[in-house]
Amino acid sequence: MTVALMWEARAVQGRGGDLLAWARAQPLPYPPVRREVFAAPQDRVLVITWWDAAYDAELPELPEPDGELVTRPVHRWRFESLAVEPPA
Repeated sequence: MTVALMWEARAVQGRGGDLLAWARAQPLPYPPVRREVFAAPQDRVLVITWWDAAYDAELPELPEPDGELVTRPVHRWRFESLAVEPPA
């Protein structure tokens, strides 16, 4: 089974680059199958990690950044992959 962990944070205005660099620099105790980092308007950063694991497995997650870097607590979601469809 493949599980995706999503981690999303919003930086203090103008500090999106700092938050992006911070998220990229965070080590995990062991590597996921895949790790992607995204940026969006309003200084938002999204990190998705994919794991070969059961849905309820204990998996490493990115920590909370320093309170001076973000405007609110990090949002986290866990998803189970149900299908991979080829491009149309």
